[in-house]
Formats: sequence, C-alpha cells, structure tokens
Amino acid sequence: MAEGDTILRAARRFEATIVGEEVAATAPNPRGKAAGIERLDGRRLEGVHAHGKHLLFDFGEVSLHSHLGMSGGWHFYRPRARWRRPRSSAWAVLSGGGWDAVQFGGPTLQVAPTARMRRNPQLTRLGPDILAADFDPEPTIAAMRADPTRGLGDALLDQHLVAGIGNIFKSEACFAARVDPWRPIGDLSDEELRTVLIAAREQMLSAVERGDRHSFQIYKRRQSVCPSCRGPVSSRGQGDANRTTYWCPRCQI
Repeated sequence: MAEGDTILRAARRFEATIVGEEVAATAPNPRGKAAGIERLDGRRLEGVHAHGKHLLFDFGEVSLHSHLGMSGGWHFYRPRARWRRPRSSAWAVLSGGGWDAVQFGGPTLQVAPTARMRRNPQLTRLGPDILAADFDPEPTIAAMRADPTRGLGDALLDQHLVAGIGNIFKSEACFAARVDPWRPIGDLSDEELRTVLIAAREQMLSAVERGDRHSFQIYKRRQSVCPSCRGPVSSRGQGDANRTTYWCPRCQI
C-alpha cells in the first residue's frame, strides 16, 4: 500500500539513480503506451517531486504523473537483472544511469505538457504534504474543523486536508497519540489534532529513513491484543470508503 513514505522513498531513489540522465522510455504493457510513456524517450529527467501519494516527474516541457494506489509500485533493477514481475505487465520502464526504473500497476499514469500538469485538479486540490520539510500542522487543523461532525480517522485520509496519510499511518498515529479515531473533529482539541498529525509525520519519516516500515503496533492486529494494555484490538470500516480502522478501546479515548 503506497502511502506518503513509500512515495518519498521512491523519489529519493530516482534522485540517486536516474535524475539528470537522458532516459530510454518504453511501455511493454498497452496501459503505458496509452499513457504516452514513449513520448519521454530520449528526454532528460530533470527532477522527481513527491507530494503525498503522488509522484511528478519533470522532463522539461512534458511531465509524468504517477499514483500507485493500493497495488502499484516502482521497482529498480540493474540492466539484465531478473524482474520480480513479468516484463509484459510493466506499464513504464525508464532506463538511464545504469538502472531500469519500472512501474507496475497503479490507478494513474499520465504524460502531459508541464503547463497543463500544473493545472491538474488531482494535484492542485491536494492538501499540505505531511512529509514536506516545511509542513505546518496548523492549516490542516483549521481545515479539519470545517466539518466538526467528521470522525478523526476519516478526516486523516482526506487528501484535500493533508496529503500522504493512508490507512496504515491513520491507525498507527491515532494509537501513538492515544486518541480515539472515531471521535468527531469538533470533540477534539487543537493539541490532540496536532499530536496525531505530528505522530503520523514522525512515523512516516522514520519509515523513509529506515528503508522500510516500522513494526506496526495496532494496524492489522485484529483478533490480537494491544501491545500496551493487552486488551483486545477493535477494527471496522470507517467513512464513505469504508476503510478499516484499527484501535484499542481501552488506550484510545
């Protein structure tokens, strides 16, 4: 599941491998051909920017937008190395600097003129990036208060409020802050909201630096016990998307 930590780590991997190189761009799968991947062939990759769950690739006059969703992923291979998935399933292959960067799956893959990409509503409507160096929780707290009846866990997944948090770190951050994800925003103090947001940011940055995700305290521990109180962990779908939330009824109030 690609949350903001996965995307930032991918951006850093590109910076360390292919950014600055003229790339050979191919699309073994028809999905990539339809996205216009082959238009990138021979162009220099000038930069890769992560914002929440989105990756934006700068090729000068044109840009590539990638969103991995629940099942997509960028893989990095040395030339002639064995791939973990069939080559025919690759939507995009960007080769340069002695590396092949390969995208498999995902709901969004699009090449467009850079000027048009900057006006893309899918990007312009995103909230602040939880992992940005200058992230300030205060605007997000204010935006959350626009709907005081909304549950905290549901609000944390709204990418228009804050970009990058997914189902894993929604549950993990609320547990770390000892705040019930089902409490409505109007019932929470600014300090409680700030603590949850900072916990999510710190957990995700730690996952980026470690190169993997930390051992989860509460996520997917249904039918298990809370690591703090040894009580039962609860879980059920939350919000319009019915994404499963995990929490400890004893520790999170």
